[in-house]
Amino acid sequence: MKILIELPTWLGDAVMATPALENLFAAYPEAEITIVGSYVSTEALKVHPRINRVVIDKTKSGGFRPLNIYRLSKELQKHDLALSFRSHFYSKLLLLLTGTPKRYIYKKTSIDHRLSTIDSAQSAAHQVQRYQSFINGITGRNDLPGPLKLYWPAKSFERQTLGINPGATYGSAKRWYPEKFAEVAAELSDRFDILIFGGPGERKIAADIERAVHEKGVEKVKNIAGETTIPELCSLIGGLDLFITGDSGPMHIAAAYSVPTVAVFGPTRHKETCQWMNQKSVIVRHDLECAPCMKRTCPIKTHECMKGIEASEVTEAANRLLESM
Repeated sequence: MKILIELPTWLGDAVMATPALENLFAAYPEAEITIVGSYVSTEALKVHPRINRVVIDKTKSGGFRPLNIYRLSKELQKHDLALSFRSHFYSKLLLLLTGTPKRYIYKKTSIDHRLSTIDSAQSAAHQVQRYQSFINGITGRNDLPGPLKLYWPAKSFERQTLGINPGATYGSAKRWYPEKFAEVAAELSDRFDILIFGGPGERKIAADIERAVHEKGVEKVKNIAGETTIPELCSLIGGLDLFITGDSGPMHIAAAYSVPTVAVFGPTRHKETCQWMNQKSVIVRHDLECAPCMKRTCPIKTHECMKGIEASEVTEAANRLLESM
């Protein structure tokens, strides 16, 4: 049996899909698996021992996208079963054009299988649970989602290491402030070496944190923003002793390795996208009338959901977490 899987586009969503994927693979133990998706998603999951083929979706990179989708479908070819963790029109088109007879498309409230609809979601459920409901509708099983799972080996650091992750690719509304990250890092620097993470678009905010930490007299800090591959990112985060982060893809990577984590939440629904099954996780957030707004940028221009969170709150949360371990 041949199964085609289109992964979620965002890194964090792809990591949150891993419990459902593990159960899918268990339901079809002899299947040949092909994954297709964004560069970041496929990079994170490509080392899984059950995955036979990896195809990167480059249909957005230029030209007429429907034609690019057609070409991608011919590269993928026909499978016995095809499913997509995305609900976009182009995902439906891609699966249709492969000629695969059994096709499933994820929706937040249901999944479509040709002309039939199967209920798949629970109100206010965690995203991991939604993905599992989707897969259960395909397999006919009642599997429960286990922990997040990544197969890149965790790095072994010589000294206790704190990771700082200020970025949030989704939008500026999810970002806490560099000076506050720097204050937390400086407060914890007597116990940890400090590693600053970030993507290529987050070099400036990472540099601001590095500079502010140095100005506080801390020397054991290294800025690697924009310098890591996805496999390196997974391995480095997996070896951390503490992670301070916003709601982001790296936050979910940390959960996959059970890294002690303090996550700063503002405009997003923490019950739906918090770390899954990480017993060493603390959320710092404020209850506001305007939150969660789920916007990429603050619609009322105050950014109070993040601005109001003080560095001392995050430092105290980190200390409580460390003391409880």
